[in-house]
Amino acid sequence: MVEQRTVDDAEIDCVFHALADATRRDIVRRTLVAEQSVSDLAAGYAMSFAAVSKHVAVLAAARLITKRAEGRTRLVRADPAGLERAQRLLRSYEDLWRSRIDRLDALLAEETRDPASDS
Repeated sequence: MVEQRTVDDAEIDCVFHALADATRRDIVRRTLVAEQSVSDLAAGYAMSFAAVSKHVAVLAAARLITKRAEGRTRLVRADPAGLERAQRLLRSYEDLWRSRIDRLDALLAEETRDPASDS
């Protein structure tokens, strides 16, 4: 049996912090396509290897990517499970707002049908 875990506020903050930066979003995008070394990732940005390493660490802490060692090389790959967690979280906010909008629509429709409102 698979247990669904509730995402706590610290995890939510970590995920949104990780995805708030354009470079980190690009790293996730690039590693969804194929596993890449941190060196290969760093070559694609106008920043130091250390700066890219820090971005990778933030994404790994948010569990949006995984890192593994192959000899002296560190390989990075997007973690579909982590991305699914983020997607579920965003979907829960979407569902919340959709239900509120639906209730507002129903309330407004009820007001327009109520003949007592004409007096």
